[in-house]
Amino acid sequence: MSVGSGIAGLLRRRAGQWAVRLRQRRTQRRVYQLAVLCCGVALAPMSWLWLSAGDRVGTVESAPSAPVAVVFGAGLDHGQPTPYLEHRLVGALDLYREGKVRAILVTGDNGRAEYSEPDAMFRYLVDHGVPQDRVVRDYAGFTTWDSCTRAHRIFGVDRAVLVSQDFHVRRALALCRAAGIESYAVGVPELHDVTWLYGGLREIPGAGKAALSAWVRPNPVFLGPKEDGIPKALAQAAER
Repeated sequence: MSVGSGIAGLLRRRAGQWAVRLRQRRTQRRVYQLAVLCCGVALAPMSWLWLSAGDRVGTVESAPSAPVAVVFGAGLDHGQPTPYLEHRLVGALDLYREGKVRAILVTGDNGRAEYSEPDAMFRYLVDHGVPQDRVVRDYAGFTTWDSCTRAHRIFGVDRAVLVSQDFHVRRALALCRAAGIESYAVGVPELHDVTWLYGGLREIPGAGKAALSAWVRPNPVFLGPKEDGIPKALAQAAER
């Protein structure tokens, strides 16, 4: 073997190694670019929620007066409100006691005969001093969008204060405004525990679904006829 052929072979091997490294770097760069794109697509709806909320998220003290408070379901434990749902109900109680709202719409899941979030929420509020005729139940609030669009289309709510946990309330605010309700939101604070973390992570895909719902504005799972519970509750409040 001549010196020239040995050098040529070495150069070919080196060129092959460089080509492999170049292909690997290109692949890594494309994977990185795809990951960045996916993150951007996933987080864009979250950015939309935060930007669209503006200064419409606050506390009971900062909330403006509105005819109705809307409280979203958050699960039951042996027929009783979970701690997260109880905290939402306490927020609605505070709004009512301070005269910020005159009626309360409780909206949640009643998909099974033995499971009724609205009934449990109704009992809690009445047991804590809210008159029965001021609490109206929506039994078909299966999703946040369903609750918002039914509040407007079925119950005639045009202006409301929304009550939910701080990680969820911006999505509720965006959806209710898309449904036609002039809204302000009270974000109930929670300890940053595992449940709070899980709820926050759920908001990432939830934000994407919310953006789609706000754009398409689909019918809820169950629409049904108009109900006069809220107008009656407000009329009762006006008489007193």
